[in-house]
Order: sequence, then C-alpha cells, then structure tokens
Amino acid sequence: MAEVTSAVEESPGPGHNKKEVVWDRWTKKRTFVRALEGTYGEMQQGLYEKERVISTADMKWKGGPQAFGKHVINPQNTEIAQSIETHLHVYAPGSYAQNHGHMNSAAFYVLRGEGHDIHDGERIEYEAGDILMVENGCVHQHFNHSKDEDLVVVVMKAKPLFLFMHMVFQKTVKLPPSEALPGLEDYAPPSDY
Repeated sequence: MAEVTSAVEESPGPGHNKKEVVWDRWTKKRTFVRALEGTYGEMQQGLYEKERVISTADMKWKGGPQAFGKHVINPQNTEIAQSIETHLHVYAPGSYAQNHGHMNSAAFYVLRGEGHDIHDGERIEYEAGDILMVENGCVHQHFNHSKDEDLVVVVMKAKPLFLFMHMVFQKTVKLPPSEALPGLEDYAPPSDY
C-alpha cells in the first residue's frame, strides 16, 4: 500500500513561480484562510477578547537589500481579520520592488517619501499623503524617486478573500535586485515604524 503524506507535512517548495528565493515568505507554509469552528457565541466572544492594537515596533523588517516589509495583519498572524491583509513596506532611496501582478486589488497609503509606479505600462506619480490604487490583475512595480529619503507605504488588500474564492493567480515578472545600490550597502530600514 502506498504511503500517504499529509500536505501539511510536505515542504512547500519554492513558492509562486520563483527560481530564486528572495524572501522566506515565498517558501514557508502560510495560512491564507483559517477554519471557523465552534459555536457562533464562542467565536463572537473570542473576537471580543482579542487585542485590537498591533504594534509594528515589535516586528522585524524582512527582505532586503533595498525593499523590506512587515506583514502586520493576515490570517496567519492575527485571529481578528480573516479577509484582509495589511503590511508596511519601505524602499531604500533610489530603489524599487519586484515587477509583479496579482488578482486582488490593493490600496497603498504613502506615509513618507515620493515615488512612482508602473501599472500595465502607465507611469503613476505619488507622494506622502496620497493613496495609490492598484487594480485587480494589474502588473505593477513600485519605485522610490528620492536619492536621500525612504519611501514608506501601508498596503491594504483583500488577498485572503480572493484566495478563498480561488482567484489565486500571482506572478513575479522580474525579481527585485539581489545586490544593494552603490552607496547603500549598509542600508537598514527605519526604526520608527
């Protein structure tokens, strides 16, 4: 009889469609949607007992060498939110992120700095205080204009809900740089977020 191996025990492999692993979240098992079990009363009471404030100061930046993130709210990290994902991203001066696309839309609130995105070939400028919308299915890339200042954004999206509906397509067109820009070899993300 053939041995049956649980999907939970298997290695998740390289993740997405990457040949080069850049961030650990591309390879480790993730919880996209949690089971909702128990009675409604138990579930409701459990939500009332959860913390409502999440301190990002306690979280470590992940990524690099020029783009870093803190994945703050998602089904894996908090039991309060099941259908939204929120994370912070910082881009070093003059740097940029991977060129990628995904089914879910996203709202980027720019906390600090200025930059531009390329959305399906169209350039879109923004600065601190702006909200940038990335529409469903858009291939896009984020760029920091400044040679001196970080670009810091909060990203909010309904990615877990899209994954639950089997709208799972996500692809990286071009990976982010694996080497720091000249002069930024010792770059570290800001400590005040």
